[in-house]
Amino acid sequence: MQKSPLKTKTYLLAIEIVELYKYLSQVKYEFVMSKQLLRSGTNPGAMLREAQNSESKRDFVHKLKIAQKELGETQYWLELLNKTGFLDNTKIKLAESLSNEIMKMLRSAVMTAKRNLSYE
Repeated sequence: MQKSPLKTKTYLLAIEIVELYKYLSQVKYEFVMSKQLLRSGTNPGAMLREAQNSESKRDFVHKLKIAQKELGETQYWLELLNKTGFLDNTKIKLAESLSNEIMKMLRSAVMTAKRNLSYE
């Protein structure tokens, strides 16, 4: 069985976010925004896994939309941490790239799933 590219990318993002959190808390001694980043940045992968076990097609779409919202929040925290000097461009490059790719994939998945709902 082939692994989903979306599942793989959200997992890679979660790993990168955990690494950024460790850097922020252990090197920069930043604990508030980094905790928000950790929470929102690991959530899309978890929501994607929940969506795989959804109770209905509507629940599936709902979980994908939550993942999309959490990813938007992650992008906000990355931008804020960068603009306030806690993370430089080189530190956020991979997380930013992954989050942009995942956002496009999630938008497409939500649109496709919604379209499929209308055929029920």
